Amino acid sequence: MKYLIEINNTIKRESPFLYWVVVIHLVSAIICILGLAIDDRMLMGVNVWIKPLKFSISDAIYMSTVGYLITLYPYTRRKKSIINNTVAVTLLIELFIIVGQAVRGLQSHYNMQSPIDGILFGLMGLFVGINVLIMLLFIFDTIRKKLDTSKVIQWAILMGWLIVFFGSWIGGQMISQMAHNVGVADGGAGLPLVNWSTVAGDLRVAHFFGLHGIQIVPLFAFLISKKWHTTSKNQIAIVTVFGLLYTAWIGYTFYQAKQGMPLINM
Repeated sequence: MKYLIEINNTIKRESPFLYWVVVIHLVSAIICILGLAIDDRMLMGVNVWIKPLKFSISDAIYMSTVGYLITLYPYTRRKKSIINNTVAVTLLIELFIIVGQAVRGLQSHYNMQSPIDGILFGLMGLFVGINVLIMLLFIFDTIRKKLDTSKVIQWAILMGWLIVFFGSWIGGQMISQMAHNVGVADGGAGLPLVNWSTVAGDLRVAHFFGLHGIQIVPLFAFLISKKWHTTSKNQIAIVTVFGLLYTAWIGYTFYQAKQGMPLINM
């Protein structure tokens, strides 16, 4: 809890605009939970408020991650502000689109049924592209520059960004086929909340684990650096093994989905 409070205070101090956009996302998550309780409309087999709830939480976590990690980079205050504000604005507009489409009872993704739906979907794709370019910037600068942290944490951050980039590529695969399921049409039986298909392949599984690599791998490295008092070389080695195993898991879930097999067959 102490570390979470420290991260929260750092983001609020260093990037107040991004911080309040994160707050908006958390408020949106609460509204979505209320929506689940009072609105029984269904879309593609799930309540219309499930998707905006997932994006509210996921984007809040991602923005908080960017807002904290960027403080470790030797950027000018202006450069940090530009990057943070770009991430915040693009994801905030994306959230408005997803929530707005949910209110209308329509799909936000892969929806080309009308010109306005197509424009909104295209805008989300544009914003994703902008954030992928920012990921690439972080990857290159994590390689080129010395971050204000230990070697093992910097290595873990690099692995995390590479995994997120791979996860974003998987998202591109879904866009290319205009669906997330493989073998059946989107919708139908799925796991609670995440709605990952239980009858066919679902690329959202690999996409999910890929996008959260930037939290999971650095967190593992942080715990190792605190609990395992050994050389930096040994810590980097174990973090590398963990990162490769995590990447292999994502690769397996991607392969599984492409073969039309669900993560859990129910």
